[in-house]
Amino acid sequence: MAAAPEPLEERIRVLVADDERLFVEMVEALLAADPRIDVVAHAYNGREAVDRALALHPDVTLMDIAMPHMDGIQAIAEIRAHDPHACILVLTGGNNPADIAEARKAGAAAYLTKDRIANELIPAIHDLGSH
Repeated sequence: MAAAPEPLEERIRVLVADDERLFVEMVEALLAADPRIDVVAHAYNGREAVDRALALHPDVTLMDIAMPHMDGIQAIAEIRAHDPHACILVLTGGNNPADIAEARKAGAAAYLTKDRIANELIPAIHDLGSH
C-alpha cells in the first residue's frame, strides 16, 4: 500500500508596506526566492497598509515607519486594534530607539533595519510566521 503524500508546508502570507516603490520591488524579489513565502499584497502608504491588512489577514506584515497619509506607527496601532493577533515586522531605515519603542508600544512584534534585510528578513519572517 502506498504511503499518503506528505502535506505541503503551509506558506507564509506577507504584506509589504513601504512608500518607496523600488524598495517594495526589491523586497518582493528577495522574498520570491523562498518558495514558502507568498507576497499577497503591497501598500504604499499607511492607510493602504491598514486596509489591506484588515482585508487580507496576512501572516506577517512588513511595515515602514515613515509613510504618507498615516505613518507606520499609527497603522500598526490601527491594525492591532482591529486584529490583536496581527503580526507586524517593522522595517526601518534608521535605528532610532524612540521609533523602535513607539512601534513596540503600538504592537509591532519585531523590527529590522533595512540595511540588514538581505541576511535577516527571510529568517525573521519564518520565525514570526510560525507562531
